[in-house]
Amino acid sequence: MMAKLGSNVLDLCCGSGDLAFLLSQKVGLNGQVIGLDFSREQLMVASSRQQSQSKACYRNLKWVQGDALDLPFSDCYFDAITMGYGLRNVIDKFKAMKEVYRVLKPGSKASILDFNKSTDEFRTSIQGWMIDNIVVPVAAGYGLSEEYQYLKSSIQEFLTGEELEHLALKVGFSSAKHFEVGGGLMGNLVATR
Repeated sequence: MMAKLGSNVLDLCCGSGDLAFLLSQKVGLNGQVIGLDFSREQLMVASSRQQSQSKACYRNLKWVQGDALDLPFSDCYFDAITMGYGLRNVIDKFKAMKEVYRVLKPGSKASILDFNKSTDEFRTSIQGWMIDNIVVPVAAGYGLSEEYQYLKSSIQEFLTGEELEHLALKVGFSSAKHFEVGGGLMGNLVATR
């Protein structure tokens, strides 16, 4: 388990807070979860979700507007870091990973979940079909089709699992392993400082 009771955890590129809320339950009232995102609008959604929930553990959540390329935290500050579907959208992936490394305590882990850029043509075609026929139409139902049209191209321009492992090691992580999940449609990089 990455986040345990009493941990100080960062959910980077937290969006509306889905991972942060899950982490909040793991670290308990003695822990703290900071959700950081570049978008003030996303943080407002996360904050309103927090206020509408009555779970006591959600009091350990704090929302911070900031830049993944210049984190407003001191060195070796966090016990764990998560990033869900954020690294793919960061302009300078090396600098973002360097910042994750900087603010993570020695021996601690970062878990970075995103769509998987597969080298397998069949998986790539299935992924493309799902985006075109499920993800974008569902998003359109919420008036968000434009926001999701970029997905296929952003995945094609993203790093493979092996490239993500090399990136993590290049910035200084002692180990890095990429796991394919969801039938290879998504991937999770786990890197240890």
